[in-house]
Amino acid sequence: MLSDDVVDQLSKMRRDAEERDAQRRGQHAHAAYLEPAKISVNLEALALLDEPSAHEGHCAVIAVADRKIAVAAFDPMSPATRKILDDLKNKGYKPTVHVVSLSSLEHILTYYRFAAKQHEKITGSVQIAEQTEEEAKKQNLKTLDAVKEAIRKLNNPGNISALIQTILIGAVENRASDIHIEPQNQKLRLRYRIDGMLQDIFTEFAKGTHRPIISRIKLLSGLKLNVKDETQDGRFTIDLPVKQDIEVRVAVAPSEFGEVVVMRLLDPEAIQVSLDQLGLRNDDLAIIEEQLHKPNGMALNTGPTGSGKTTTLYAFLKKRLDPSIKIITIEDPIEYHLDGIEQTQVDESADYTFSGGLRSLMRQDPDVILVGEIRDKETAEIAIQAALTGHLVFSTVHANEAAGGIARLLDLGAKPNSIAPAINLLIAQRLVRKLCAVCKKEKQVTAEERKKIETYIQGLPERVDKEKYMKDIKLFEPVGCPACNNIGYKGRIAVFELLVVNDEIRELIGKDAGQIAIKKAVQDTGFVSMQQDGVLKYATGITSLSEVEDVTGNVEELK
Repeated sequence: MLSDDVVDQLSKMRRDAEERDAQRRGQHAHAAYLEPAKISVNLEALALLDEPSAHEGHCAVIAVADRKIAVAAFDPMSPATRKILDDLKNKGYKPTVHVVSLSSLEHILTYYRFAAKQHEKITGSVQIAEQTEEEAKKQNLKTLDAVKEAIRKLNNPGNISALIQTILIGAVENRASDIHIEPQNQKLRLRYRIDGMLQDIFTEFAKGTHRPIISRIKLLSGLKLNVKDETQDGRFTIDLPVKQDIEVRVAVAPSEFGEVVVMRLLDPEAIQVSLDQLGLRNDDLAIIEEQLHKPNGMALNTGPTGSGKTTTLYAFLKKRLDPSIKIITIEDPIEYHLDGIEQTQVDESADYTFSGGLRSLMRQDPDVILVGEIRDKETAEIAIQAALTGHLVFSTVHANEAAGGIARLLDLGAKPNSIAPAINLLIAQRLVRKLCAVCKKEKQVTAEERKKIETYIQGLPERVDKEKYMKDIKLFEPVGCPACNNIGYKGRIAVFELLVVNDEIRELIGKDAGQIAIKKAVQDTGFVSMQQDGVLKYATGITSLSEVEDVTGNVEELK
């Protein structure tokens, strides 16, 4: 029988051999080796990967900082481990792999017994089971009243997971773009943003639910639980059994009464909009079709955040999609994935900026390029150069009107004599709410109202089909019904203005003539403003005059 000393010595030799083998695997995989004495396990990080997946993939997440994570793996080259690493990347994490011995990995996996039960299934996604969705259908969560009642039934600290699922399903069913969770003095407020407007959902949460709700959302999003006085950004996925998964971007910020959470829902169905579904009039659609078939130049979309610019440009890309051409995007971040298009994402930490990324993309010989936003001089200059050297470039800038896009490029430092030949088309757009098709009520049009509307339409440029619009004048008012949550509006549509850059305008840009001179010249090109487009949508019963005025200002001619 071997003595204890001999057994200990053999055990040590076996462990040493095991660690040497791990070092060799690390060298082979070009990954750092992590010795046992330096292993530290963070329970929040561990919760990012459920225990069964960790055992199956022979790896575990041991540290997390923002979206960067450290992963301990037995063999990074194994298919099971590579799949887990790819899944983590798809969820927005940036893994750094450390090779460990089997003994070290087994030791790490024992830490799962210290993780609270609520952590065990947190994988950066909320999985909505079919029975949960069936229950949601029974409750008819497509109405805000039903969502309020469902939340009321789950309203205690013991139902946090079910409560969050109900909040998320209710938001999806009601087409909410954002969920706001806002602590106030003595209460917690939940709001949905629907069709651009915030709606109060619930303010009577039970005592003790605020902190668990925030903690759960932070864990799902890969954020730090112990940081409460700084802003944090993360993301997770809503896994739906029937529909496509929905990405959720999370922003947490400190406030007077606790942490505020805003969750933006990126529903893939929201951008499944074709060119003819954008709300363009036939004459505008003809202009877009012509511009999209140009081999080079720039189409610049202007407007504030949330005005639908991305949806419009994605519709352009889908229209140009063709196996014979190469389309590449650089975005910040990639919000929606488009089949058949190469999409890249800005990464400031890796020094992959709009300008640097665009310069890199130019070496890949693309035919069409989408630049998510032009924010600085360097990006503007490279995008303009691309448009001048045989590429079709789509991009956005923040400006109030189409002509303002030129002023914005000049403000960024782009040269007038470069802008002039590069720009083909400038677009401005806003979103207005559509009247609910179920409950909208036709309004009796007085003779005076009709005359004002007809006079307004008669004053529009020749390219507008005036006879069609004057023949179809019908005014409606919002009413409210269960289908629209008694709001009177359901869905949104864009109002557009298109500025086609002709030789005269190019000459003015090249002379740095200024926005006022350009706007004056534009009036002779058949230009139709956003307000005029909005009035046509009002006159044909799509929206209300108050909606048009909310985004474009007073329509004095109809007063």
